[in-house]
Amino acid sequence: MITGKKLLQSVAAATMALAVSALAVAQTAYPAKPVRWVVGYPAGGGTDFLARTVGAQVSQQLGQPVLVDNRPGAGAIIASENVARSAGDGYTVFSADNGVLVYNPALYKKLPYDAEKDFALVGMMGRSPLIITAAPNAGIADAKALLAALKASPGKYSIATPGTGSPHHLAYELFQREAGVSMLHVPYKGGAPALQDLMGGQVALMMLDLPSGVSAVKAGKVVPLLAMSAERVPQLPNIPTARELGFANVEAYTWQGLVTPAATPKEVQARLGTELQKAMADAGVRQKLYDAGWEARPADATEMTRYTDAERKKWHALIKARDIKLD
Repeated sequence: MITGKKLLQSVAAATMALAVSALAVAQTAYPAKPVRWVVGYPAGGGTDFLARTVGAQVSQQLGQPVLVDNRPGAGAIIASENVARSAGDGYTVFSADNGVLVYNPALYKKLPYDAEKDFALVGMMGRSPLIITAAPNAGIADAKALLAALKASPGKYSIATPGTGSPHHLAYELFQREAGVSMLHVPYKGGAPALQDLMGGQVALMMLDLPSGVSAVKAGKVVPLLAMSAERVPQLPNIPTARELGFANVEAYTWQGLVTPAATPKEVQARLGTELQKAMADAGVRQKLYDAGWEARPADATEMTRYTDAERKKWHALIKARDIKLD
């Protein structure tokens, strides 16, 4: 005979078993639908290429489509807000660069997202050193000639960037300070028009990221002079670094990591992190990124957190010292 107590115990046990079973099914079923990969820049650019290249490999691994959702505008602030307000269900990921995670919080008094609270860091993907590049008609053939020209004529030479507050602009500010030189900053609305004017000789210099200008560099339409990196750029081994010329503190990149909305379950974050690292280790992916001007630099969430924190400390100090504001 089943007593009331035993019946309650049986029901409780059955309920617990069903809950455990449901949890197990939910975990093993992820992902059960396509994953949206948000990019804060237009289709066809360097960030978009990286997302599509890595996303295609992640899609194969997950067995679900990874759909790139381009939401350009306002230095990726529009995309950042969209992701910050998205459901933390594992079906939204975001290519977050150093502008989103590091610079914007120091450049703007108010943002529609919190870089430290609204996102969960999944892992690093790639980076590109920033390179001072000259127009073919500028008469500057190499890094030594660049430094000589800048020292001889302070404020004479103009340098283009994709915009005020961009990684390129801040790299220029850092180089100016450390090298003791002065240039005229010409901020454009994006890298493409800046590169066009550089190739046409309307501006003498540009702070260039290689993914945006790899075709122009290969075609000899611009002259790469000096890399803002610790080591020489693999795709441009003959170009010296600022460190080689005595500027040990000049190191600047445009870099990309993957994040999710903060509420994304830890186990899903871990799964995405594992799949991301696997995709970044794929030889085909790495070769495509290399050919497009990227340097594959995979790192897990812990290392990405450490690196991002260090970047915030470094660049927030520079932004404050140079009194750079965007609102």
